[in-house]
Amino acid sequence: MNDFKHQLLELLQQDCRIPLEKLAVMLNTPMETVAAAIDEMEADGTILRYRPVINWDKININRVEAMIEVRVTPQRDMGFDAVAGRIYRFDEVKSVYLMSGGYDLLVLVEAATLKELAAFVSEKLSVLDTVTGTATSFVLKRYKQDGVIFESASHDQRLVVSP
Repeated sequence: MNDFKHQLLELLQQDCRIPLEKLAVMLNTPMETVAAAIDEMEADGTILRYRPVINWDKININRVEAMIEVRVTPQRDMGFDAVAGRIYRFDEVKSVYLMSGGYDLLVLVEAATLKELAAFVSEKLSVLDTVTGTATSFVLKRYKQDGVIFESASHDQRLVVSP
């Protein structure tokens, strides 16, 4: 990938709503070249989707998120890919990552209630024949996601110094 496309992707990842005209100026490249590069990367699967980062705590809905560390037995001739494929097809699963370290897969899941999330782990995930163990951690508060800080200190937190 050339440097131009890499810079373009970095800008789009920071804010995918930047207008083409502004991207062209930022990259010192004609707008038509920027548009063609975006079209090409959308077509070849480099850019998969544009989506906002949402602070769900501002919305009054029930939502429980968890990160589940999963240990699995990889399948012959398929490795971890087949196991990950079975897991990421569940509606509750938002992301699946192959990891190094003490567990094999990190699974990010979401459900409306704690009970629903627990049912997913006990009735769908843990019962897969290739899953040998899980450890679930619930998201209690989100501070930063995809480079976006959710709550910044709106007031000056420096100590007042007076004579």
